[in-house]
Amino acid sequence: SAGGGHRTAHPECHHTARVKPQFESQTNKTCANFTAIAYRDQLVAGMNYFIKVQVSENDYIHLRVFQSLPQANQGPRLDGFQTGKTRDDPITYF
Repeated sequence: SAGGGHRTAHPECHHTARVKPQFESQTNKTCANFTAIAYRDQLVAGMNYFIKVQVSENDYIHLRVFQSLPQANQGPRLDGFQTGKTRDDPITYF
């Protein structure tokens, strides 16, 4: 599978906002801050986005968000996450 490089978050940030409720329900947390910092992507039958998100001043998480192909007409889905990250942790595929 082809993998994209590590990029500063920009257009994919809307995925972050759209999966925030999924993250909060899965972790039973409410995040006042949920800011995408950087991401990687992976082309599959659709696209996997690996997004670094700042949830508090010094606390970061990594999200795996799947966006199906446009013809599937489905929104982004939170497929996994890693907590306890720092700003400097590399984004890895998981």
